[in-house]
Amino acid sequence: MEVINRNAVEAFVGPDGATIRELAGSRNASARKQSLAEATIPVGGTVTLHYHKITEELYYILSGSGLMTIEGEVKEVGPGDTIIIVPGQRHKIANNGQVPLVLLASCSPPWSAEDHIPAE
Repeated sequence: MEVINRNAVEAFVGPDGATIRELAGSRNASARKQSLAEATIPVGGTVTLHYHKITEELYYILSGSGLMTIEGEVKEVGPGDTIIIVPGQRHKIANNGQVPLVLLASCSPPWSAEDHIPAE
């Protein structure tokens, strides 16, 4: 049985200012067909508009609030919301609240830098 505690995973700050913890994936676990990460977006922060050629993503909002943009459509999101992002969709999320926006991002296949294509 493989169990990974969030607090045992080293966090890093991405180029757009979000703090990322890869909770499970091929780089730190035996998962091969998907990855799971926690992203914390600071107040006023925005993840840069981007898309993936092959990766499907699911975002699950744990806390905070944000504005999710997919292909130009904007919706407010908050705790309990799940956002589905299919390959090829240009997307970004911005923290429009007063506290950090924390979400889980599940990717299949696993997230890779090569499949993260800036769109701005």
